[in-house]
This record gives sequence, structure tokens and C-alpha cells, in this order.
Amino acid sequence: MVAVLALAGTTAAIMQTLVTPLLPRLSDILHTAPSNAAWVVTVTLLASAVCVPVTGRLGDMLGKRRMMLACTVPLFAGSVICALSSSVVPMIVGRGLQGMGMGMVPLGIALLRDVVPKEKLSSSIALVGASMGIGGGLGLPIAAAVTQYANWRVLFWGSAVLALVIAALIRSVVPAVPATARGQRFDAPGALGLGAGLVMLLLAVSKGADWGWASATTLALFTGSAVLLGAWGGWELRVGSPLIDLRATARPRVLLTNVASVFTSFSMYASMLVLPQLLQFPAATGYGLGQSVLAAGLWMAPGGLMMMLVSPLGGKLTDAKGPKFTLISGALVIAAGYGVSLALMGSAVGVMVAVMVVNSGVGLAYGSIPALIMGSVPQSETAAANGFNTLMRSLGTSVGAAVIGVLLAQMTTTAGAHTFTSETGFRTALVVGCVVALVSAAIAAVIPAPREAADEPTPADATVRAEQPAA
Repeated sequence: MVAVLALAGTTAAIMQTLVTPLLPRLSDILHTAPSNAAWVVTVTLLASAVCVPVTGRLGDMLGKRRMMLACTVPLFAGSVICALSSSVVPMIVGRGLQGMGMGMVPLGIALLRDVVPKEKLSSSIALVGASMGIGGGLGLPIAAAVTQYANWRVLFWGSAVLALVIAALIRSVVPAVPATARGQRFDAPGALGLGAGLVMLLLAVSKGADWGWASATTLALFTGSAVLLGAWGGWELRVGSPLIDLRATARPRVLLTNVASVFTSFSMYASMLVLPQLLQFPAATGYGLGQSVLAAGLWMAPGGLMMMLVSPLGGKLTDAKGPKFTLISGALVIAAGYGVSLALMGSAVGVMVAVMVVNSGVGLAYGSIPALIMGSVPQSETAAANGFNTLMRSLGTSVGAAVIGVLLAQMTTTAGAHTFTSETGFRTALVVGCVVALVSAAIAAVIPAPREAADEPTPADATVRAEQPAA
């Protein structure tokens, strides 16, 4: 069952990096401008951000297994639409549907609290929690290999088959457990307000470099998101059954864990942006390693495998020292990985070693974060709380992509008629990733200890309270 949940999360996360090897050819494949083709990536992020909190809350209300099965429907439909696409509009629609499937990750993590024995809970959470990173780490080399040796449509037919396999496995292996928040109303205005505010914010963050950070469009989106999210926060504090319990989210233990998640995701994504580019840069530059797309993906692949190997060890570390210690350790290992990358970036083997160290830290950190969250909220809110944390991770990767992208675009050198990122630019980006990882460790260090066990709601108490009518 744990393996199925981890595979489901990994499959959903793979969708995020599925089109990365296609990016240089995407405008030609879809017969459109590069600016239009970029929406194929952006729309997946936006759909994921909007749907993950909603599916998390519905999982608490209707049943987590039921909602995981529901998430496989847009995954399959989106994959088929993308496989049949020959223009940009249907491809964007399909990629948006694929992004909706990301809700499987927090649902799978939350389900563990209902069905896994206490002695196996930490290691199970660590593996399923790290599935987002594992999917990102393995998705790139797999997609690169398929792209190089087969038609690009095979990528999407393969993901459609994966969605069907996951649905069958969930239906046959994962047990159906009673919903923990039955009888509560779904907060539709809250879902719409959060979705609109997030779309504005993430559009501004992800497209600001293209549109100009001081452009009227970017500034209007930032302003609109601030207004909408502020109004949404006020609504959530007043409504009886909120989409996200902001009072629980504001507890220091939950709040600091979510903030640490943003910085951890930023530091992880910095390596995923910088190191593949460094591997593929022409050797004639003096610092590029001249690898093909496939070779670069294969050099990066051991990093994804390291996350799979380290996650169970992270669970044992959590059992022995607590999830806070594991999160701090993970962030410090990520920082150490950036130190290794600065020292060994002159060879493909050195980059591979650096990726393995960074991703080992990601495996520790990503596996401990859900344990911190679920140890701080009632059982009736586990899926919603994990959905919000997944959203924070997505925000971290979006901000990381924007910041690192600006650094690499601004710190350039010129050879003949060509302008490209300088060695100093790559090194600066790696230093930024290291510093952000250290900030994450510092934030994790001040996460307060959990309340005494007597003060914590038991699963039975949480269920009883969830079944009582809302005030």
C-alpha cells in the first residue's frame, strides 16, 4: 500500500518535468511562438496550485482514497489530449488537466495517518513525502530518453498508461477509510478566492522576467493577488467550515514548517535549474561540460535514486530524533551539496556527486515536513493541511525559478555574436541555493516543540468532533 501511494505521488510529480526535454522544440512542434509555448509549462503549475488545496479539503470531507481516484481522471484525460495535440491550445488544456493530478501527493501522505501502524508511520511518510522530489529527479532522464529515441507523443501515451495503472492499484490495494470531516460544508467562495489570488501571484512570479518586473501587467497581478488573498484570509477567519483553517496554520509549529518548506523547495529547484544547464553548455566556453540532453539527464538520474534510498533512513532518523531534527539535517545536507557543486562543477562526475548530495538532503527534508505538519493538526484536517503545505512547496519552486532565472539571464558573457550565462553567473546561482538552504535550516531550528501528548487531539476525538454539526 505504501509503495502504491509513493508511486502515485511520483507519477503525479513526473508530470511537472515531462515536457522539459521538449522545450527547445516545443514552438516548432506546436507551430507557435516561444512565448505561447511557454504556457505549456506555466499552466501545469497554475492548475496544481489551484487544485491541490481543494482536493485536500475534499479528501477530508469525502474520503482520501475516493479523491485520489478522482485525481487520476484529469491525469489520464490530460495525457491523452496532449498526445493527440498538434497545436498550442489543446496542449495547454491537456497540461492544465495533468496539473490537477498533483493533488494525489498530499492525499496520499494524509491517508497514511489513517491506515499505517504507528511504528511504520515515520518511514512511510518519509517515502511518500519525498515522492515529489523523486518524481522530479527521475522524470527528466526518462523524458529525455523517450524524446531522443522515440516520437514525443510517446511521452504522453506513456503517462496516460501510468494514470490507468495507478488508478487500478489504488482501487485494489489502498483501503477506503471513513472521511474525517463528514458533515461539513465545502467552502466554495474560499476555493474561488484562493484560486484567483494564487493564479495572479504565480503568473506574476513565473512570467515577470518575460513581461518586465516593473511592467503594468506584472504590478497589477501582484497588487490584485495581495488584495484577493487578503480578502480571502478575512473570509476564511469568519466562515464556519473554512477551506483552510488559518488559525491552525498560524500556529508557530505549522507556520514555521510551511515557511521552511518554501525555502527548502527554492534550494532544491535551484540545483535542478543550474546543474542540467551546466552539463549541456558547450565545452568551448571553458566551463560547460558539452553533454547531450539525454546524457545530462542520465548524469542527473542518480540524484532521484538517492532520494528513494535516503527516504527510509530519514524515517528512522525521525523516529529516533524527531522530524524537526531530520528537517534541519536535510537542509544542511542540501547546503553541503551546493558546496560540493562549487568545488566539482568542472566535470560531469563531479556534478553527479553534487546532485546526489543535494537530493539526499531533499529526501530527508521532504520526508520530514509532512510528519511535522500532521503532528500539529487534528486528524480531520490532515489532507487540507498537507495540501496547503504542498502549495507552499510549489510557491518555493516558482520563486526559485524566477530568482535563479533572473540571475542566469543577467550575469552573462559574450563570444562573437552570442551572449550566454557566464561562469560567475552559474557560481552565484549555486551560492544563492546554498544560502537559501542554510536559511531553511535556521528557520527549522526555531520550530517549537510539539505540545504534550495529553493536549494533542487523538484520532478518535478528532473524528467525533468532525462528525458534530458545524457551528
